[in-house]
Amino acid sequence: MRRRGRHRSASLTPALLAPAVLAAAAVLAPAGATAAPQVQRLARATPGVEAERLALPSSAGLVTQEAGASGGAGLLIWSDAAATGPLTTSAATSGLSVVARGDQCQGAPSMTVSVDGRAAGTVAVAATTWTSYALPGSWGPGAHRVSVAFGNDAQAAGCDRNLRVDRVSMPATASAPVPPPATAPVTGSPLAGARFWVDPSSNARQEAARRSDDAAARTALLRIADQPNAEWIGDWVPTSSVASRVASVVAAGRSAGTVPVLVLYAVPHRDCGSYSAGGLRDTAAYAAWVRQVRAGLGTGRAVVVVEPDALAQLDCLPSDADRRARTAALKDAVGVLAGAPGAVTYLDAGTSRWIAADAMAQRLRDAGVAQARGFSLNVSNFGWTDAEAAYGDQLVARLPGSHYVVDTSRNGRGPGDTWCNPAGRALGPVPTSSTGRANADAYLWVKRVGESDGECGRGEPAAGTWWPDYAIGLSLRAAG
Repeated sequence: MRRRGRHRSASLTPALLAPAVLAAAAVLAPAGATAAPQVQRLARATPGVEAERLALPSSAGLVTQEAGASGGAGLLIWSDAAATGPLTTSAATSGLSVVARGDQCQGAPSMTVSVDGRAAGTVAVAATTWTSYALPGSWGPGAHRVSVAFGNDAQAAGCDRNLRVDRVSMPATASAPVPPPATAPVTGSPLAGARFWVDPSSNARQEAARRSDDAAARTALLRIADQPNAEWIGDWVPTSSVASRVASVVAAGRSAGTVPVLVLYAVPHRDCGSYSAGGLRDTAAYAAWVRQVRAGLGTGRAVVVVEPDALAQLDCLPSDADRRARTAALKDAVGVLAGAPGAVTYLDAGTSRWIAADAMAQRLRDAGVAQARGFSLNVSNFGWTDAEAAYGDQLVARLPGSHYVVDTSRNGRGPGDTWCNPAGRALGPVPTSSTGRANADAYLWVKRVGESDGECGRGEPAAGTWWPDYAIGLSLRAAG
């Protein structure tokens, strides 16, 4: 990420300062934290580390003087990066507290906290004043390594999203946290309480059977196979057979007492000539194909995600006429699907790191999102769940009545250094309709986990190709 020159004038304090004691306080973690933030009372002698003692790349931030911060200083992180350092405790600890605040810009900064390489949780730092964010977990006495990562750097006209950290603490076990409230399905959601369809013959399950002599790989693959993943229906399914294909998936879901997730991926000029290039020949062919999808749905239940990236990539189309044609084709598709009584339709809106909320809201509006349940986010991307939800809430504010789903299939470690098969990523939150967010109907695994994004200029498998080693890596890193 970029280094922002405007921060060079920030006042500095020495990189190492004497530790300070965090005064006892009872603080409620702000709404929107996804890793079960808790009400936490901190003892005066709570083991902790000042954020300014943590190591951070110089290009990603610096130590600043901070009024009201413990020790009078804090750590400013202005690019996606992690600050890390040691924290030693003399007794068992329960819970983790991070005092932080955010510079807001089209959403709150996302903060992921890890101990000894394992994530304790991710929260959206919505507070602009120093606030204690509490995360679950327990650790034994001794030396630990803590990490505080900023994961959704952004800038826009007149604002700059940054994360500011004061102190990381591990309360003693005697100061037990109040258990977090359980999340629940969004009230009034058509997906409330839904279980999503699991493909019994997925690539991951077949690969697990082939790896019977490798226990670690088999376990990792079954972790993927046992979760529901979307079924993609694209131009590779011809118009003459798409109705029967869709009907077979809907029937399989009905037989299992579950709801399948379908992804339509056949819009003309798909992916603007990139690794997933393709689509039907023109909008007339697409209209006929969509009507066969509708026929296959019948009266059965299904989640339908309409054309990932199609609206986000409008700008790459060669002319205004092409952009208008795509928008009209999507609006027609959404209108046709609205006639399927059991379909819950979401028009894709890209990801939080792509199109500004005002512009995307207008694109969704033009493409008929009012006829759908809402929109989908982060499909085949790696954005932190909190960051995508914050962006989704911004869109909902501009599109009253809309709701959204978030693809969490590969966002367990947030964005990497590229959109195309980035290294070091992990599975994200498992699919559920219990998001605890008023506007979020579900977290889904929309991207088929383990399928390649494309050659990526590195000779990797073609887009959509099953790639066992990448799948196993995603799963093993999620397992810690």
